[in-house]
Amino acid sequence: MTKTESGLSRKLGLFDATMIVMGGIIGSGIFMNPHVVAEYLHSPLLIIGAWVAGGVIAILGAFIYAELAARRPEVGGQYAYFREAYHPLIAFLFGWSLLLISNCGGMAAVAMTFGRYFIEVTAIPVPDTVVAIVTLVILTLVNCMGVRTGGTVQNILMIIKIFAVIVLVVCGYAFIHPLKDPVTVQHETPGLFALVTSFGAALVPVMFAYGGWQTANFIAGEIVEPRKNLPRGLLLGVTGVIILYMSVNFICVRALGVEGLARTTTPASEVMSLAFGNAGAKFIAVGIAISTLGFLSQSILTAPRVYFAMAQDGLFFRGVSWIHPKTRVPVVAIALEGLLSIAVILWGSYEQILSYVVSDDFIFFGLTASTIFIFRKKSTNTEAKESKFNMPGHPYTTILFILVAVFIVINTIYKYPINTLIGIGIILTGIPVFLIWNRRSQSHATTPSL
Repeated sequence: MTKTESGLSRKLGLFDATMIVMGGIIGSGIFMNPHVVAEYLHSPLLIIGAWVAGGVIAILGAFIYAELAARRPEVGGQYAYFREAYHPLIAFLFGWSLLLISNCGGMAAVAMTFGRYFIEVTAIPVPDTVVAIVTLVILTLVNCMGVRTGGTVQNILMIIKIFAVIVLVVCGYAFIHPLKDPVTVQHETPGLFALVTSFGAALVPVMFAYGGWQTANFIAGEIVEPRKNLPRGLLLGVTGVIILYMSVNFICVRALGVEGLARTTTPASEVMSLAFGNAGAKFIAVGIAISTLGFLSQSILTAPRVYFAMAQDGLFFRGVSWIHPKTRVPVVAIALEGLLSIAVILWGSYEQILSYVVSDDFIFFGLTASTIFIFRKKSTNTEAKESKFNMPGHPYTTILFILVAVFIVINTIYKYPINTLIGIGIILTGIPVFLIWNRRSQSHATTPSL
C-alpha cells in the first residue's frame, strides 16, 4: 500500500479497475432500455445498429480516457483534466454538474429501479422510495469503511451481474425458439430527417446504458500503477460490456421480435418468462436488482473523489477534503454523495433524470476529449515516455468522438428541450458559486498566518 500526495492510499489493481469500469456501465439500462430503443426504431437492423453505434462511441471514449489516465493519473479524473487544460471554472462546473445532475441523478434513478425490483422479488409491503433510500445509506456506510472494502463489495456484485447477463443470453438462445418473422414493424417510411432524429433519440437510452466508463478515472489516486492499470482496465471493461450488451439485444430481438420488444417495458423479464415461466422472471428480477446495486456501489466508490479534489483546491467546503485517519477515504465527500442522491429520489422522475444526465454528460465528454490536443501540445519527453498509451487514429478518431458528442447534445435538446435546457441551466448556476468559492479561496491564501 502506498500513499499519494492527496493523502489517499493505492490499494486497487487491474482487476479492480476493470470491475469498476464495468460496474460503472452496467446498471439497469441494459435490462430495460432495449424496449425504449425499439419504440423509436422499427426494424431489427436499426435496433442492433443503434447498440453497435453506442458501442463504437463507448470504445472511442474508453481509448480517449485511457490516454488521459496515462498522461494525468490524478484523483478526480475529468475534474483534474479540465483544471489543467482549461481553467478551474470549467473543472468546477463539471464537478457541480456531477454533484447535482449526472451522478446523483443517475444514482437516484437506479436506486428507484432497485427498489422496484427488490419489492417484486421479496414482496415486502414498503414503498420503493424507502428501499432506495435505505440502500443508499448502507452503501454509503460500506464505502466509508475504506477503498479496499468498497472495491471488494463492488467486485463481488460485478461478478454476480455478469453471471446474470450470461444466464439471460444462454437461456434465451437455448430455450426459446426464434420468431419466424421478427422483422420490421409496419410504419410509414420516415423521411431522412425523421430517421436521423429518431436514431439520435434512440441513442439517448443507448448511451445512458453505455455511460459510466469515465468514472473509473475519478479514482486514479487509489489505483496501483495507474498509468498502466487504469488504461488497461478501461479497454478491458468497455470491451467486455459491449460483448454483453450486443448479446442481450440479439437475444431480445430474436425472442420477442421488434413489436414485442417495443411493447414490453421489461424485455429481460419477458425473455426469461418465455424460457422458464415465473421462475425465470424471478431469477432475472434478482439479477437486475443485484446489477443496480452494483452500479450504486460503484458510483459511491468513485464520484466522491471529484468533490474531494474540488475541496482540496479550495473550491468547495474544506470539510469535504477530510480523510479518515484509519480508512484513508474522504468520508465527508462520500456522505455528501449519498445524501444528495436521496434528495433527488424525493424530487425527480426517471425520464427527467435520464434526459438531464445524457445531455450534460456529453457536453463534458466532448470537452474532455478536446483536452488531449492541449496535453499533447504541452507534453514533455518524460511525460510521453511515462504515459505509454496514445489514442489510436488521433486526431481523426478524437474529432469523431467530439462530433458525436455534439450531435447527441443537439438531438437531446431537440427531443427533450425543456429537460435538457434545465440541465444546462443547472450547470450555469455553478458560475456564481465558483466565483464565491474562488474569492474565498484566494482570500484565505493571502491572509497571513498568526
